[in-house]
Amino acid sequence: MLKKKFNAILNTELFKTVQETADELQLETYVIGGFVRDHLLNRNRNQTDIDIVVIGSGIELAQALQKKLKKASKVQVFKTYGTAMLKWEDITLEFVGARKESYAPESRNPKITQGSLEDDQKRRDFTINALAISLNKETYGKLLDPFNGIEDLENGILRTPLEPGITYSDDPLRMLRAVRFASQLDFVIEKKSLDAIKEHAERISIITKERCVDELHKIMLCDAPSLGFLLLDKVKILPLLLPELIDLKGIEEVEGQTHKDNFFHTFEVVDNICPNTDNLWLRWAALLHDIGKAPTKRFHKKNGWTFHGHEFVGAKMVYKLFKRLKMPLNDKMKFVQKMVLMSSRPIVIAEDLVTDSAVRRLIFDAGDHINDLITLCEADITTKNPKRFNKYHNNFKIVRKKIEEVEERDHIRNFQPPVSGEIIMKSFNLKPSKAIGQIKEAIKEAILEGEITNEFDAAFELMKKEGEKLGLKFVKN
Repeated sequence: MLKKKFNAILNTELFKTVQETADELQLETYVIGGFVRDHLLNRNRNQTDIDIVVIGSGIELAQALQKKLKKASKVQVFKTYGTAMLKWEDITLEFVGARKESYAPESRNPKITQGSLEDDQKRRDFTINALAISLNKETYGKLLDPFNGIEDLENGILRTPLEPGITYSDDPLRMLRAVRFASQLDFVIEKKSLDAIKEHAERISIITKERCVDELHKIMLCDAPSLGFLLLDKVKILPLLLPELIDLKGIEEVEGQTHKDNFFHTFEVVDNICPNTDNLWLRWAALLHDIGKAPTKRFHKKNGWTFHGHEFVGAKMVYKLFKRLKMPLNDKMKFVQKMVLMSSRPIVIAEDLVTDSAVRRLIFDAGDHINDLITLCEADITTKNPKRFNKYHNNFKIVRKKIEEVEERDHIRNFQPPVSGEIIMKSFNLKPSKAIGQIKEAIKEAILEGEITNEFDAAFELMKKEGEKLGLKFVKN
């Protein structure tokens, strides 16, 4: 049955060429790891990364294969690790010589020596990633599974080939990978592994921030990221990476008044947004939209619990968080900041009578991100009261329709003043001055308030009036 499952893929030009080349070089060769795992799980539709392990020189096999595969890329060699990589069509092939590894406590970079296939399988993170398929002619398609990885695949269990404490202490990144795989595959981390991750959680500090963030991104792109983030909390890693989320935990009660648990609310929002967007950075905005609530939480006898200004504070925290984790401080970070800063604006509009003026201002401030902002706000509806849930969603449908109508009529998105600064200068014979900005601001406000249309003639007439107010003399051209 298993052989049949692999027949179609192993009979392709690529694997046949690998087999012929490996046999010519008399190199024992296997396809291993994620490619095998995902093929058995029927998750290989978009898989373009293939790991090949060689008993001997993986670099030698890669270089020989490159000459046989038409349009293959130049081989990239990484001598330190004894690995090589080449690209063919849309596939990336990585070759490595089978090896043993030993680790120093302060580093995840191992000392490497040549080893057998089983040595190489032992160093893998999980039994389901240690599955290997022979690519040599005599044993072509044979599965080598020394750690019962097939059984763990069938039972949905993540287990390490070696004692888990050794596996995670040697390379703490594997702790994040365990959580990521559990989240991606909906697998369970077996208890010994889970306990070992808790025990060694602090060792995540030796992993570069970039590597950690790469795993967080993969968790974020799962169907239900909450599974991964709640697991990270359970194994004591979340406070080490995202303490801002931990600060949202808990419900306080004063004089019989409580607030919702913003920690669990946050993960509901993230899960809610996922069916509606694959945008990684919008998902990050959902995760961080309430982080400003911890430092702004106050209790007032009259109003109860408040979080005044949490959006503004949260937006500033986004920058600090991105900087600490060495995430990009470019337009991606600015997008997340903007979503966090504006996250309550559409909610206020939806709760009140939706006026054209309010919608125009929302479109003006959100620009091209208006649809992302509404998507975030819809995900923020986590009430368990069916009537309120339906009411809020219906209100947002009204807001969306109003946005379409106002935008079609007034063209506010990416607003440019109908009357330029140059025209104002010519009309009043002005040099660059404060008055130009005042007139442009007055025109913008009048358009947003609906006092004039977003057209040149109306704006030009208002320009003349505003100039007069400032004591300027209009000059006919």
